[in-house]
Amino acid sequence: MDHQAPHSGLPDSAAWRPEGCRRVALVLQGGGALGAYQAGVHEALVEAGIGLDWIAGVSIGAINGALIAGNPPGQRVAALRAFWERITRDRGWDPWPDSDLVRQWRHEASALATMMEGQPGFFTPNQPSPWFSLPGAKTATAFYNSEPLRETLRELVDFDRLNDGTIRFSVGAVNVATGNFAFFDSARMRITLDHIVASGALPPALPMVRIGTEYFWDGGLVSNTPLQHLLENLEGRNTLAFQVDLFSARGRVPRSMPGVMSREKDIRYSSRTRAVTDFYRRIRGLEMALRRALEQIPEAQLDATQRAEKQRLERLPEVVILQMIYQQQAFEGQAKDYEFSATAMRQHWASGLEDTRETLRRGQWLAMPPEGSGIQVHDVHEG
Repeated sequence: MDHQAPHSGLPDSAAWRPEGCRRVALVLQGGGALGAYQAGVHEALVEAGIGLDWIAGVSIGAINGALIAGNPPGQRVAALRAFWERITRDRGWDPWPDSDLVRQWRHEASALATMMEGQPGFFTPNQPSPWFSLPGAKTATAFYNSEPLRETLRELVDFDRLNDGTIRFSVGAVNVATGNFAFFDSARMRITLDHIVASGALPPALPMVRIGTEYFWDGGLVSNTPLQHLLENLEGRNTLAFQVDLFSARGRVPRSMPGVMSREKDIRYSSRTRAVTDFYRRIRGLEMALRRALEQIPEAQLDATQRAEKQRLERLPEVVILQMIYQQQAFEGQAKDYEFSATAMRQHWASGLEDTRETLRRGQWLAMPPEGSGIQVHDVHEG
């Protein structure tokens, strides 16, 4: 990179941003145990001295985002580290011979252990099982209890800091009764512990969360990426967005049933991030064409609505999206998002750290493009 990175302990307002950039955003997809990849991404941003103005997350992305926004700049990586070390376990299998077959066995066995035992600091099995609970009982609608997660976040997140406006913070969830997607945004309301837990309440594993008079589940049921919320609320600000996905929409055609199950999950939870960006790039192209058309019409011939639209189009912001997508390991299967071994966590974290370092080495990607360039997308895995 061709800039001098400030010390990571400086406040966000003093951190580095590209010239002409008025907002740096971190957009975090859901993905359970894969979320350690996002922690690695953030560590690389801290290394580079890049400040954040807005974090938007869904599910584990909401949890990671809260750990970042709810801590001062110099303590954010430590908070993420404390969380991920608390909720993962060293299964004691590392000394086993290292081969793809053994790695696959460890992967599946660790995921099975999570299903049977839960994860410390995150969730524990409900007793009795929902299958043996009466309708309406506290244990009737989920296999696990998320109270350990609440205790962990109470300890590691300062909700006053999270809501102080230093970083705008948004999380997505789904209304259980209506099926509608909802975004809880600190620019419009106070974000509480319930909003974070609701965003990650994936059924039937975790219980729905009551907020006011309504109940919410994991936002990934409708859209696993909050990118659309960001693009619909640009507010005329030139924006550099780090979009971090944990499931890849692109992948190989499966040749076995485990491959089918893994590929199906990738497609379901990737939420077609590239389709979202392609859609908004097409919309931006149409807006630019409309702007050029309105410029050809004499001002006196425009009505009030057309003048207002022309003024809006003259203030369209430039957007650069740097996309980091977790690349699944050969031995990982459909259980990759609930394989919470400490070994896997460290691998995911290191992968996010290196992918982001490689992205940031391409310093030209960080620059705001010339006016009228629209939405630009860069992905290091596509060269």
